[in-house]
Amino acid sequence: MEEKPELVKQLEKKYVKNYEVTDFKDLIEKTAEKYKNRYAFKLKDENGKIYGKTYQEYKSDVEKMATALIDMGFQNKKICIIGKNSYYWAIFYMAVAIIGVVVPLDKELHIDDIINFINVSESVALAGDIKYINELEKNTNKISIKDYKLIKMNDKEIWDALLDKGEELLSAGDTRYADIKINPDDMHILLFTSGTTGSSKAVCLSQKNICSNMMSIAGIINLHFGPEVLSILPIHHTYECTLGYLLVIFAGGTISYCEGLRHIAKNMQEYKPNLILCVPLLLENVHKNIMKALEKSLKPKYFKTGKHIIDSLPFYLRPIVKRKIKKSLGGKLRIFIVGAAAMNPEVSKSLHKFGFRVVQGYGLTECSPLVAGNTDFFARDDAAGLPIPNVEYKISNPGQDGVGEIITKGPNVMLGYYKDKEATNRVIKDGWFYTGDLGRIDENGFLYVTGRSKSVIVTKNGKNIYPEELEYYLNENSVISEAIVLGVEDKTNNETYIKAKVFPNIEAIKEMLKVEIPTKEQIKEAIDSAIKNVNSKIPNYKHIKKVKILDEELEKTTTKKIKRYGKNTKDD
Repeated sequence: MEEKPELVKQLEKKYVKNYEVTDFKDLIEKTAEKYKNRYAFKLKDENGKIYGKTYQEYKSDVEKMATALIDMGFQNKKICIIGKNSYYWAIFYMAVAIIGVVVPLDKELHIDDIINFINVSESVALAGDIKYINELEKNTNKISIKDYKLIKMNDKEIWDALLDKGEELLSAGDTRYADIKINPDDMHILLFTSGTTGSSKAVCLSQKNICSNMMSIAGIINLHFGPEVLSILPIHHTYECTLGYLLVIFAGGTISYCEGLRHIAKNMQEYKPNLILCVPLLLENVHKNIMKALEKSLKPKYFKTGKHIIDSLPFYLRPIVKRKIKKSLGGKLRIFIVGAAAMNPEVSKSLHKFGFRVVQGYGLTECSPLVAGNTDFFARDDAAGLPIPNVEYKISNPGQDGVGEIITKGPNVMLGYYKDKEATNRVIKDGWFYTGDLGRIDENGFLYVTGRSKSVIVTKNGKNIYPEELEYYLNENSVISEAIVLGVEDKTNNETYIKAKVFPNIEAIKEMLKVEIPTKEQIKEAIDSAIKNVNSKIPNYKHIKKVKILDEELEKTTTKKIKRYGKNTKDD
């Protein structure tokens, strides 16, 4: 066994102590006892008035819903759920995961993909928001399971009827829910990785996988302050579900639901969260909005010093500016937890200056999801972090630069891909999960993720080019809003050259050129200048030779990651 870096050994001595849970049923029983009348959720009624659901009420609703679903014949069956982030979703997820297998689906999927995932998972029912049920009702002939049941989970009449039925059965002495004994090692969660039916895999997770990950995260970030979270990212994704739902319940926190990306600012003021889970794109937008507001309210001289704006201000102004920024984000925000893609470390450093903590991590659906994370004790803005408790990682076949495939092992690693032993055996070897991601580990144990192994561009002379590195440099330039880098085969001279697709930041170009509407030529000149600047920082073989300026944003996943494959990467 390899010797652990000294910093990792020090970290292991600092882990935050927490209680243990073995499964989801254990989780809701212990939290209902531990936190009793504390609010687990803050919700809005039909009139927009905010009210709370206590931990005991949450437990009661799960028991009622689970009992009603058992009575409908769904025990030990698979049930899909689809819908926006909501209390309905949270209750159905927990109830189904306890009595059978829950199959969360991405609400952005095309109806044909939803039906295919229903068929592949062999689920017997789907609980979904009304809009999805209405669409599915028109296509039931495509569902292969006979007598497939559709439940409108956010229909208040149906919701109340199910809870009333569960309460009636429990009051009459029904013990079927109480009698359930969960094997933590059995599959209870079936998740489809992002992609269409052909490229997506069904990941089998146990409750041990998720509970171990939840407890590990609580070991490196002290959540005893009682996290109050505004749930923004899609909850079907393990990142939001494990960290933004189950971990918050474990920590005795309070969850509220964002009503949509357009409502983030309003919801922040209403619910006043102290912790936000986000992706880099969302964090960068928050930072841009802060900087825009400061540019309007502060004298230009403070922006010309070459220092961070906070360091440029007189000492007496600094706390006033920080308070105003905090108030604009609800007044209580303390921590941003960032995942799902690489983060610009300069944004993180800047937000630290404004008084916020930014905690970056690295994970995958197959790992429930977290593998590495920055901690309360040791953190770096440019690194994915250190191994979380009970999880190991190392680099397989590192090159001269130390970069190779990241492999990991721990109780968080999936059981396998659903009914696909061949695919499972390709990624799990001798207990190690081969992530398909490239990275390196420094002498202190910090993990740096450099890209996807299948996205590496290999030139004809054997040089490796990581597109993520070039994209990082491109996105540093204010005139570029988004960028993706491709390797293109030039068949005339049997070479591979680098091409960038760029979506320009028109507002930044307007400001730079002091014009109302920039011409196509001016936009091209601004982008060409940015490309020239990037090329000046990198070796010749990595130079971007061609650029396509886009009229619309790049295609993204529902977690706002730019899609590496698909129409973005077509050479047009």
